[in-house]
Amino acid sequence: MERYKGFYIDEPYGNNVFSYEERENKKIFVPKLIKGDLEDVKVGQHIVFNEIDDDIEIKAKGLENLVEYKLNDKTIYVFDNHNHAFYFWMKSLKNKEFNKGCKLVHVDQHKDMREPHSYDVDIENLDDVFTYTNKVLNVGNFIQPALKKEIFSQVIIIDSSYSFEIDLEGEYVLDIDLDIFSKDMDYIPYGFRLEKIKKLINGAKVITIASSPYFIDQDYAIKVLKELFNCDIIR
Repeated sequence: MERYKGFYIDEPYGNNVFSYEERENKKIFVPKLIKGDLEDVKVGQHIVFNEIDDDIEIKAKGLENLVEYKLNDKTIYVFDNHNHAFYFWMKSLKNKEFNKGCKLVHVDQHKDMREPHSYDVDIENLDDVFTYTNKVLNVGNFIQPALKKEIFSQVIIIDSSYSFEIDLEGEYVLDIDLDIFSKDMDYIPYGFRLEKIKKLINGAKVITIASSPYFIDQDYAIKVLKELFNCDIIR
C-alpha cells in the first residue's frame, strides 16, 4: 500500500510549522508518489513550503509528484521537502536494499542536523514512520532520528569544496539536496560539484534526492538533476 497519495497539512506541524501564526496561507501540500523516471519530475502547482522571510511571505511550489525509479537496479527517490528522505530510507531498509548500520552520505548546502522534539517512532511499522515523517520531522531535523535508531552508523556531510574530496570506503546510502547547486554554493565550480556527485551516485546503494523548493528554483533544480543522471556519463 502506498501512503503518499497526495494530501494537505493544514495544522502547525511538520513543515507547516514555520511562521504558521504569521502566515496568510495556512496549508501546504504533500504530493503523491508515482513510479516513473526523470521525465516525470516536474514542477507542480501546489504550495509545499511556506515561510516568512524579511516580512515577505514566500509560498514555494514544489514537485507535481514524488518519483520513485530504478537505475541499474538501484532505487532512487526524488521528492521536494527533505524530511521525506526518512520515510524512504525506512522503506528501502524494509526492502533490504541496503544494510542497517551503513554510512549516510549527505550532500547539501545545509547540515540538517537539528534534533526533533521526539524520537518516538517504530521503524518497523511504515504507517508509523509515515506519520512521524510528516507530523514530527521537517526539512532540518530528519537525520538525527536515523542515527538514533542506528539506521546509519555515521553521517558524512558534504557541504564544502574541502568535504567533496573525501575518500569513501564501504557501503553507503546517498542523500542529495539539489540546493548544493544554489547560487550560495557557486564558489565551488559547477562542473566540479557535478562530477563529484556523479561518482557518489555510482557507488551508492540507494539514493534520496530533495529538490528543496524554498532554497533553489525548481526548474533549475530539475535541470541539474537531469544532468546528474545523464546515462551517457554515468557508467
